Amino acid sequence: MSKKKRMSKRAEREERKKRRRRKRRKRIAVLFVEVVILAALCVVAYGIFKLDKLDMNVLNLDNLEAYRDTGPYTNIALFGLDSRNGELEGGVQSDCIMIASINNETHDVRIVSVYRDTLLQQADGTYEKANSAYNIGGPEDAISLLNRNFDLDIQNYVSVNFSALVDVIDALGGIEMDMTAEEAFYSNGYAFETAQVVGQEMIPIEEKAGTQLLDGVHAVGYARIRYTEGNDFKRTERQRVVLQKVAEKAKKANVLTLNEIVNKVFPQISTNLTIKDMLGFAAHIMDYNIVDTSGFPYAVTTDDSVRNHEGSYVIPIDFVGNVTQLHENLFGETSYQPSEKVQQIHDDIIYLSGVTEDTNAMESAFEGDIHDEGTQSE
Repeated sequence: MSKKKRMSKRAEREERKKRRRRKRRKRIAVLFVEVVILAALCVVAYGIFKLDKLDMNVLNLDNLEAYRDTGPYTNIALFGLDSRNGELEGGVQSDCIMIASINNETHDVRIVSVYRDTLLQQADGTYEKANSAYNIGGPEDAISLLNRNFDLDIQNYVSVNFSALVDVIDALGGIEMDMTAEEAFYSNGYAFETAQVVGQEMIPIEEKAGTQLLDGVHAVGYARIRYTEGNDFKRTERQRVVLQKVAEKAKKANVLTLNEIVNKVFPQISTNLTIKDMLGFAAHIMDYNIVDTSGFPYAVTTDDSVRNHEGSYVIPIDFVGNVTQLHENLFGETSYQPSEKVQQIHDDIIYLSGVTEDTNAMESAFEGDIHDEGTQSE
């Protein structure tokens, strides 16, 4: 065999080896892609299985009275219910009312508590306390109340009861809270009642000032305190602090802990968020940061002489100004012009309460809230 033929055969063998290596690499690449796709499908299937535990509710969007698109923000209503028998769809007061506004571009989250006793316009045009809307018409009426009175575009909600928050905090190993001796005293009192509702034993904490590790019933008890200085305004601030600490600890929790939370808590949650929504939030869970918390209305007083009403109400001072400030704080709208509806509500509140723009505001902001700088206010 000539030298030239031997070289030709050697080249053919090398070429066959190269083709086999390329095919092998291609098969490995295809296999890798298949494994990745399979893993992704498993994650999605697992997520769907877990989300199936939620009480998924479908709302009539036409009844939510969304005012206008607020741009790159997702606004979600959060309701904490005074539910002793597991009611989630209405017939109970919303003891806690919050608006979570998520900036979809920066993933910054701002939390605003709406004082539950605030005099606001209801679905039938009458005026009552903010928390009565959920009791009368469930989440649909409660969301429409927020949109109608504040020019918002909320279309989604999440409702939980006391038991759910207790279970979350216990699964996370409790949360540390800096408390006064008075707060520790009242936390024990509320924890005793909470423990009876959720069927747990209550072990009292020390009634002294300082940082204490609170289990679920004591953390919920702490969030329910309203008999210290600051009354209900201070109570909502405590709720925001608890929510912030739970969020911070949940971000550091391991998979087993999160799985335990899902199994225990999801059956106690009502929401109209879709599976697609939930998976979208889950994809960015580590990016979200609570950068601002506050109570609303910002300028308020209380009044027990509202026309044709009995009991004490939280009255916004200059309702138009409060709504304007809300849009600036949540969406950075520095020259927002409230709607005619907000102006009408402004005038109605003055007529019903006699509280004008000249009324002195009560103290409603406290040191526990955080602001855009990421530090607590002094």
